[in-house]
Amino acid sequence: TRFGLTTSRKLGKAHDRNRIRRRVREILRRERGHILEGRDIVLNPRRSALVRDWGALRTELLSLLPVAP
Repeated sequence: TRFGLTTSRKLGKAHDRNRIRRRVREILRRERGHILEGRDIVLNPRRSALVRDWGALRTELLSLLPVAP
């Protein structure tokens, strides 16, 4: 599975965009074994990913991804 992650300038300054990218990449890294293989996925997070609780962000992201049963 390949992931693309976009963060536009609408999300804030560079340090905010970098933090969002780091948080989303870490969730994907930890959950990589549960996500179905053979897919190309592009993620475009919203600004709420910056302030959302880690557990809530993880749960929401995993609910959107094709997870293996």
